[in-house]
Amino acid sequence: MKRVFVLEDDPYNAVLFRKLLEKLGGCEVIVSEDPELLVAQARARQVDIVVLDVSLRDSRLDGRPVNGVDVCRALRRDAVTAGVPVLLATAHAMQGDEQRLLEESGADGYVSKPILQPHDFVRRALGLMEEAA
Repeated sequence: MKRVFVLEDDPYNAVLFRKLLEKLGGCEVIVSEDPELLVAQARARQVDIVVLDVSLRDSRLDGRPVNGVDVCRALRRDAVTAGVPVLLATAHAMQGDEQRLLEESGADGYVSKPILQPHDFVRRALGLMEEAA
């Protein structure tokens, strides 16, 4: 079973991501607001893909405040976690944000919240896992 780590600070989005990925994607889903837990799970090779909120409120990594772009960069800098696919998710989408955020973070994909096409979201996540395999 594919394992998805959802790093999300909004409880409603967290529930939505979990339900969609479990029910439509047949995935095992871990949801947390803790980037330290994400990195530990990724380093232990317990993560097949990360769905990563861009705007994290009170998240810290290595003792400093971080957003989703920072977390993705940290994953990319680590040889053990560099290949884990990352799908950025943001509610603050404006024209040009997708390309800019993908370039800044090194993420593999981007989705805007709210998720209006649930099947497309799940297909996108599963597709990124397939590409990485």
